[in-house]
Order: sequence, then C-alpha cells, then structure tokens
Amino acid sequence: MADKPTNRETLHYRRSHFVTRLPTDFLYTPSHCWLERRDDTGLWRVGLTKFATRMLGELVDFGFEEQPKAAVKTGQIIGWIEGFKAISDIYCVIDGSFTGTNPALEKKLNAIDKDPYNTGWLYEATGEPDDKRMNVDAYAAVLDKTIDKILENQRADEID
Repeated sequence: MADKPTNRETLHYRRSHFVTRLPTDFLYTPSHCWLERRDDTGLWRVGLTKFATRMLGELVDFGFEEQPKAAVKTGQIIGWIEGFKAISDIYCVIDGSFTGTNPALEKKLNAIDKDPYNTGWLYEATGEPDDKRMNVDAYAAVLDKTIDKILENQRADEID
C-alpha cells in the first residue's frame, strides 16, 4: 500500500526547546507511539513520535522478534531500537495479528527520525489499538506533562 501524502493536517506543538508537527488524524499512546488506520480491515501502521526519537538520539540499529501473522497483544515486547542516547524495547500497541515491519528501514534507518510520521513507520498490525490510545490534543497534554517533568528534573539537578 502506498504511503499517504505528507500534506496532512497537523497540530503545531512547541514546549521549551521541543517543536514538532503532530498529524491530527493519528492516534497516540502514552508511550509515544502513533497509530494510523490504513484501511477498513483493521490494519494499523505504527511508529515512534518525534519526541520518542529525540529521546533515543541518533538511531543506530533496531530489530523485531515477531514474524508476520503472529498473534500479538498490547504491551508485548515485539522488538527493540537503539540510539546513541538510549536503547528501548518496542512494545506492541495493537491486540491482534502482526503484519510486518517497514522494509525501507533496512536501508534507511534515519527515516524513523527524519520522517517519523510517513516513511519512518516501524510496523503494521491488524486488530484493536491500545485502550489507552488518545487523539492529538490529549497527546499534546501528555507531552506538556512529560516535558515539564524533564525540565523540573533538570532544574533540581542544577541545584544539587
């Protein structure tokens, strides 16, 4: 299936030194994943938000443990991603069936960071999304709280 055009409607988000544009037609999770409904059959494309990629730093490697058609559950570890700043498990945000990974990432891993909401998607699955999913406005509120907490911790470290 071809990628959708990049001229979709977005919410301009800015907090402290972090700026991004969040697609308004996507769903988001508290773990900083996005979900895009691909068709009426329950197929979802999943990726990391710009905030998540920034926390990882420059990406160096990734891998998935699941094979296509494998049954998956929300919260299940299905892979990992490594950046210069951190390594993180990739959790499934769909209850259903794992469809596959983004084959373009084998040749162009930096698409996850450079174009996270289009060519940088991680995997696809069919089924029901995480019940903690939220719309773009609710996710912006999560980002506000998360960034405020980071800033608060930085200020506390400067005082110590």
